Amino acid sequence: MTAEMWKNIRGSKNTPDQVMLSVKNDPAENMTVRWRTDVSVTEGYALYRKKDSCDEWKKAEAKRNPFKTDVDESSFFFADMTGLEPDTFYEYNCGNDENRSETYFFRTAKKNAEKFSFLCLSDVQSGGPEPPADYSVLGEVVKKILSEHPECEFILTAGDNTNCGQTDVQWTGLFEGLKGIIEYIPVQFCMGNHDDMGFEDYFTFTGKYYSEHATYFTNQLRYSYPENGPEGWQIPNYSFRYGNTLFAIAGTSGFEYINEWLKKTSQDSDAVWKFAAHHFPVCYSGPNLECYETYPPMKEGIEKYDIMFSGHEHSYARSFPRRDDGLYDKPSEGTIHYNIGSGNRNPPGTRVVPKVWNDCTYEHEEDLSMFSIVDIDGDKCTLTAYVEDGRIVDRCVIDKGEDSITPIRRAPVYNRPRLKFKGYDLGLCVMGTLPECVDGVWYVPAGQIVKFMGGESKHSEGKVRVEVYGCFAEFSENSDIMLTKDGDVKMTAPCLRLAREQLFVPCDDFCKPFRMYWTYFKHNNFISIESETEQLPVSYQP
Repeated sequence: MTAEMWKNIRGSKNTPDQVMLSVKNDPAENMTVRWRTDVSVTEGYALYRKKDSCDEWKKAEAKRNPFKTDVDESSFFFADMTGLEPDTFYEYNCGNDENRSETYFFRTAKKNAEKFSFLCLSDVQSGGPEPPADYSVLGEVVKKILSEHPECEFILTAGDNTNCGQTDVQWTGLFEGLKGIIEYIPVQFCMGNHDDMGFEDYFTFTGKYYSEHATYFTNQLRYSYPENGPEGWQIPNYSFRYGNTLFAIAGTSGFEYINEWLKKTSQDSDAVWKFAAHHFPVCYSGPNLECYETYPPMKEGIEKYDIMFSGHEHSYARSFPRRDDGLYDKPSEGTIHYNIGSGNRNPPGTRVVPKVWNDCTYEHEEDLSMFSIVDIDGDKCTLTAYVEDGRIVDRCVIDKGEDSITPIRRAPVYNRPRLKFKGYDLGLCVMGTLPECVDGVWYVPAGQIVKFMGGESKHSEGKVRVEVYGCFAEFSENSDIMLTKDGDVKMTAPCLRLAREQLFVPCDDFCKPFRMYWTYFKHNNFISIESETEQLPVSYQP
């Protein structure tokens, strides 16, 4: 397909399209509108006044950001409508002197609102390489949600808004799908990995790459959101205030910079509620996922917030409050990690399983969308997760005044050390061979762990050899030398024969050959072993 052919499908023209509202400053007194034209248009403005009034139109001059994409060249305009009155309907249109959009309307927030609701969506991406990308189902779903929940004042996403964000084919599909929605209600996009993913040839899906600074996301939304993210990483990283709540939106690159920014943004705010959004889940529910690149690099920053909204898995999970490698019961004790589920009938491929850190999970494998409604009422926050057909999957109330979460469920606290791999209990595999701490060193049964993972474990007299993730390690009783594919490696302590006559290995040394790491959750009394890969650890069958 040529650019000329594409222009006839969804290319930019001299008339405004892709009109979108967003929150940049105080939403009780301001609203930002963004639109697109072709590059022949170099100036633009918005006109606005109270809805259905005879007031004189106010004019908001727009900033222009020209951007050449893979199939088009467009002007993106951004106008800040200011001096608005709280809790008031306004009408507006946008464009230049020759070409104007139709007139739309919006409602401002209450001043210093302590009671409001918003819609959470994630992973709404759709479509393969065949243009035009079809997001019509998404539009139908969101319109239905908002008709049933008119209390929602804005939309917050948790990433993967597009299936391949480094092409105009996808973005034009998304905005076409959301037409009739985002002209009337602000949308606050969080970036996901698909939003900065591209292909050298999109139509054949060859030459896959990621744009570290998310060229398309950044250029199309450049002035939609506050430019208050970490220096050099703005646009995908931004924060805004809505009533008594702070929102910090985090991108998918520059994690060490995001961490410092998250900490400072939280520390500088007196908001009652502090929410973050980041596409990659920390408390994931899939059997093979990992979060090593995000956590621990962003751990300190994330744990300054009450809730972190995430996506990526296309499934639903809500964690216990988590902080400093502990799982707790009270909201004051940690961050709740809230994985929203797919908002556009994209069932997961991750096959959800119960994890020790999650209070609630839902095995969302139906061809239906999921979404959540968040209701803020002073120091109470109600989170309700729905399936598209109206079924409630989970509802909880976080009460800061009472420092409680209902329904009440308790994070596990074990009387003997337990062993987890990627969040699930090894159960029968380690019945009677639980971790042991010897002279300050934590030991684990190497053979049983690898068998549970799906790798190979070979036992011989005084030795155990384990193979998984394409690597192997051999341990010998009372020896502090392990044999690996890189040769002999000295361990921190010798291999010991402990419970049930099994060979136990220092946890540090067991993890290193397989690019794994471990954490001891002191409050809950368990060891969690993680891997830095999503590779499936299944042994080879000759």
